[in-house]
Amino acid sequence: MNDRWFDDMPEHDPDDPEAVERALRRQERAQRRQSGGPKLASKPRRRSGGSGGGPHKGRIALAAAGVVGLIIVIWFLFALFQPFKGDGTGDPFPVNVPAGDSVGQIGDLLSSKGIISNAKLFEIRATLSGKRGDLNHGVHRFRKDMSYSSAIDELTKTTSKKTITVTIPEGLSRSEIADLVKEDGIPGDYMAASVEVKGFNPNDYGAQGRAKNLEGFLFPATYELKPTADVNDLVAEQLQAFKDNIAGVNMKYAKSKNLTTYDVLTIASMIEREVSAPKERKLVSAVIYNRLKMGEPLGIDATTRFATDNWTEPLTESDLASDSPYNTRNHQGLPPGPIGNPGLASIEAAANPAKTDVWLYVVKPGTCGEHVFSSSLAEHNANVKKYEEAQAAAGGSPTDCG
Repeated sequence: MNDRWFDDMPEHDPDDPEAVERALRRQERAQRRQSGGPKLASKPRRRSGGSGGGPHKGRIALAAAGVVGLIIVIWFLFALFQPFKGDGTGDPFPVNVPAGDSVGQIGDLLSSKGIISNAKLFEIRATLSGKRGDLNHGVHRFRKDMSYSSAIDELTKTTSKKTITVTIPEGLSRSEIADLVKEDGIPGDYMAASVEVKGFNPNDYGAQGRAKNLEGFLFPATYELKPTADVNDLVAEQLQAFKDNIAGVNMKYAKSKNLTTYDVLTIASMIEREVSAPKERKLVSAVIYNRLKMGEPLGIDATTRFATDNWTEPLTESDLASDSPYNTRNHQGLPPGPIGNPGLASIEAAANPAKTDVWLYVVKPGTCGEHVFSSSLAEHNANVKKYEEAQAAAGGSPTDCG
């Protein structure tokens, strides 16, 4: 054994093998430094984040971003072009677009009224459609929840029309007027608007608490309304027209028979339903007055039609046998109130009937709704027989309105 080798070793405990081992390693490193030998290589450092997979994960992230972007684009296009929206919902209503408003201001206005869903998208849609400069101010008619394109189409229409013309024919009931007004596009609930109006009291005209609504007072005429008008404006116009017209009717004779203006309106509303030839108004009025005086039921089936709101279909046996106070076959006297809204000619006839004792009438064959009047039951029965013979010969109605 080489003693020198041990001499060069640092002090150590010969009984401690681990200490000997450490000393040998220190000796070896010292010899290598002296001889210029190679140094021990240090371990390579690992980059943070682990090794491998970096480029692959980057591609996944880019793909995910692309999908999200595509979804956003599709959503934007759907929101902008609204393929499942149309002309909107509900009844049309007027909106005044002020002169000088920008496209953005118009969008804000329509959005605030629930016509469109987003003002900014509306502006973009108007630009893309090429109609941005074609939008007209003035009163337009919109519906709720319209598509941008439908709203734009409405805005490109001219608004030169200054008024809305509404014609209410004589004799129509409230429900019939409500249907007509709806067809004309007047916004609002006419039936609700014509129940009562502040400042107008049917009791002032002798209704005496019988009037449940404004039936009879809704004067028929042609009205010129503002484009922004609704059913409340129309009802107000009708009531004013009634006041203006009723003021010129001479009620002296009717009052002498203990009839109020409300009673006259009730008689006039029946005249409207019974008369086709204007010359017969005062005669039918005389029949009603005479039957009231005699205590005879009026027998005017139009009153039952009013009670059932059936103006077109044949009345059933049960209808004609009903116990309704409007059934003037079964009840004497006037019905509870008007069955429609009479015009001035019928109101005047109801207030001043013909001076005659006729109390019966039947349709005259070969005419368009004219009647044959009689003052005795025997005469009336003869007239009815002629009607039935003509009906049998014609195989249907013997009237001629061709």
